[in-house]
Amino acid sequence: MKRRDFLKASLGGTAALLGSGAAEARGNLEPAEDAIGMLFDATLCIGCKACVSKCKEVNGMPPVAMGDETQYDAARDLSPQTLNVIKVYTEGEGLHKDQTVDGFAFEKRSCMHCVDPGCVSVCPVTALRRHPKTGIVTYDADACIGCRTCMVGCPYNVPQFDYRNPFGEIHKCQMCNQAGVERVDKGMITGCAEVCPTGATLFGSRKALLEEARQRMTLTAGELYNYPRGDVRSPDSHHEKAAPSYQQHIWGEREAGGTNVMHVSAIAFDKLGMPPLGERSYASISETVQHTLYSYLALPAVALAGLTFVVRRNTRDDEGGDS
Repeated sequence: MKRRDFLKASLGGTAALLGSGAAEARGNLEPAEDAIGMLFDATLCIGCKACVSKCKEVNGMPPVAMGDETQYDAARDLSPQTLNVIKVYTEGEGLHKDQTVDGFAFEKRSCMHCVDPGCVSVCPVTALRRHPKTGIVTYDADACIGCRTCMVGCPYNVPQFDYRNPFGEIHKCQMCNQAGVERVDKGMITGCAEVCPTGATLFGSRKALLEEARQRMTLTAGELYNYPRGDVRSPDSHHEKAAPSYQQHIWGEREAGGTNVMHVSAIAFDKLGMPPLGERSYASISETVQHTLYSYLALPAVALAGLTFVVRRNTRDDEGGDS
């Protein structure tokens, strides 16, 4: 075979595949039309941990003890026994709430229920699913094979694997709507939002929560504001408080494609331990790379097919010439 024919056959097949558009980028998913979620306002949180206790009551989980102390829950982070936890940021002497100089602030950790969830994208058996209507990310233990890939796919380090369970199982907040609980499907609100005395955790539709968060961004420091409690769409009551100097940032509006659980704060989110994320979701990036690699793995086969065709054609030509 002539070198020219070799290159023509190889590059011709490669160009055909590249021109097919097989490696197009996958964009972020859009929020579900009727997505529901929660808004956590760190400036309203008083660290009472009523949300932690209620979460464990709803999910039938025991408190995390510290030594022999069992009178209160001592959980410091998410675990198979803790789906929702309040953490504390301190700076200097930690005397002034929601200030960066000698200040402190409370921050809530739980599943963010991403609009385009990485855990759902990487799960090989669809044990994790995003509800098409509500956007809630749920987990099916019966489908799970214990591969723990979801733990890698989550930028918030939310899924927690129970290594003490011989069958293995992932634990995460399912917004009080998993099998056996189903509060949301029954018209109730999440347990943590129900018991929060100040409205720091607020339940509702994502659209209504975003509207409420944007309203808070317009407040001037010291301005009295009636903060709704419970469900933002029909609050149980209001909690009047002077507004802080909010960070002009609603965490979860756009981060990694957006989340259904959003946060507002007077302290910068990087200080509160939130990861540095762009607007593109991890799922869209990984799936684009994955599909691109799968497409390009076909290139050697295409090149081989082209070479085979040229070899056979030349063989036929040679055989015809000899006869």
